[in-house]
Amino acid sequence: MIFDLHCHTTCSDGSLTPAQLVQLAVESGVDTLAITDHDTTAAFEQLDLAEQSIQLIPAVEFSTSWRKIGVHVVGLNINPHSDAMRAGTHFQHRVRQQRAEQIAETLAHAGLPDTLAGAAALAGNDNIGRPHFAQHLVNIGAVGNIRQAFKKYLGAGKPGDVKQLWASLPQVIQWIRDAGGTAVLAHPDKYNLTRTRLLALLDDFSAVGGQGMEVISGKQLPQLTRDLAGICQQQGLLASCGSDFHQPGQPWAELGHFPTLPDSCQPVWNHW
Repeated sequence: MIFDLHCHTTCSDGSLTPAQLVQLAVESGVDTLAITDHDTTAAFEQLDLAEQSIQLIPAVEFSTSWRKIGVHVVGLNINPHSDAMRAGTHFQHRVRQQRAEQIAETLAHAGLPDTLAGAAALAGNDNIGRPHFAQHLVNIGAVGNIRQAFKKYLGAGKPGDVKQLWASLPQVIQWIRDAGGTAVLAHPDKYNLTRTRLLALLDDFSAVGGQGMEVISGKQLPQLTRDLAGICQQQGLLASCGSDFHQPGQPWAELGHFPTLPDSCQPVWNHW
């Protein structure tokens, strides 16, 4: 059984519609798929869960912060129509709009005016994120590629790295738990934390109701998988896995193409 519990659609910063994503998951041999768009559950307004040929898990990926470091929390097996989830996505939508305006303002100060309209056009909706600004900067020739856009303007510590607006870590976990879901720390290796600080993050995460962590996020080295599995077991957390798929053509984040969870892990789906 292949569980891919982290991926994105055009409802946030993915390139495929929800229906296209599900079809690709089927073709990729995925048995259970969680669509985890950033701060929105709009994909589940477009899909009938009962009519799919694979098991779909309603989910979301909330942006938040820990000690001024941006982190993401995935809510798995939520009720997307619950009052808690509606409140959470509404709050995050509002601050995402404010954040987009602030990013555009900082880029204007850096000599790149009028980026908000370009990013919004690429988003195709009002769920604007840094990847949309990055693509706009590529389109206007300000940078050569997405990587350069983040390295120069949008990555950690750069002018467009605006993250202080998000709901707090305890709040996003509370929304997830109140919506009947399981709160999972997304891709813990991507925050560039020392082991000591990662353990501190997980301690704080658990203390406010966090229940799991992604042991596998896309293709990764076996040593990293072993390390994260050991940390997950040590912290008494449930283990999750996913591709973090955004678009075709990214071999490090292909739907369903990642290592299996080590036997020492307690899979998150056994909790449901």
